[in-house]
Amino acid sequence: MALARVVSFEGVSKDRMDEMSREIEQGERPADIPASEIVVLHDPDADKSLVVLFFENEDDYRRGDETLNAMPASDTPGQRTSVAKYNVAMRMRD
Repeated sequence: MALARVVSFEGVSKDRMDEMSREIEQGERPADIPASEIVVLHDPDADKSLVVLFFENEDDYRRGDETLNAMPASDTPGQRTSVAKYNVAMRMRD
């Protein structure tokens, strides 16, 4: 069963999101974050963001969770306000 790690952040400006987008486009995804997909949502009016990482199994989730928890605060979009683990009950794509 696929799992999702959903993280919310506050204090995320449009400039910070633009900066992170450029960094991600220019770099490679770290091997120790084996997410099958990453979705970043941003509300520029509220300076809030949600990041959803999808993992195919429990081992991948654990590796990614450990790596992300160890990241310096300066590498995140803003101040982390919550982290939750979900089972992916349904998924639809084009």
